[in-house]
Amino acid sequence: DESPFAYLENTGKGPTKWGNIDPLWKACGNGKLQSPIDLLNKRVQVFPSLGNLKLDYKPAQAVVKNRGHDISMAWKGDAGHININGTDYNLQQCHWHSPSEHTFNGSRFDLELHVVHQNPSTNKIAAIGIVYKYGRPDPLLTNLLHHIKSVGKEEIDLGMMNPRAINFESREYYRYIGSLTVPPCTEGVTWTIIKKVMTVSREQVAALRGAVHDGFESNSRPTQELGEREVRFYTEKKNVGSN
Repeated sequence: DESPFAYLENTGKGPTKWGNIDPLWKACGNGKLQSPIDLLNKRVQVFPSLGNLKLDYKPAQAVVKNRGHDISMAWKGDAGHININGTDYNLQQCHWHSPSEHTFNGSRFDLELHVVHQNPSTNKIAAIGIVYKYGRPDPLLTNLLHHIKSVGKEEIDLGMMNPRAINFESREYYRYIGSLTVPPCTEGVTWTIIKKVMTVSREQVAALRGAVHDGFESNSRPTQELGEREVRFYTEKKNVGSN
């Protein structure tokens, strides 16, 4: 087993041990801004000023990669950016975790997509998370399914891929400062978690699980302590009850 980290604790390289495996991964063990977290409604503060997500995407050359611990789709060219608080973060790649990493009021979902962006000058990362439950197939995965099933060590060229194939129902979302959810668990990541739960088919999740290396079929890190962090919530609704 060549992989330096694992998700199964009985391997001795599971999530509780990540911080001890490599000195550069210390944050995985002792960080105070770790992800994922449980998004508990009673802890959330409503911030109408956050505004709708500012996505400015465009089609660009993309590839599918099997990174062993996950399947990712990476854009080779300029696929556009997201703007947060006046700062642009360029779209880099997206990848899948099953089951979901973020939980809503303790509920874990069947799949989570992470869309990763980076600011070219500061290298700071902004990630969008979307959770899915079993139901109708996800359109993006429908387009990628045969590639996911056939991707080996070599990446597969997808040609031009429009990031807008990702369904962002961005009317309501959570925002907090966290970390990468895989080693080195780098902190200072601006997370945006879409509140709407989307749907994915069982076949699609099975394909993602079947393609990764053994032991990574379930590739979600357990939720981490929120600590003193603030979770903000954006909604267009004027009156937000306690629901």
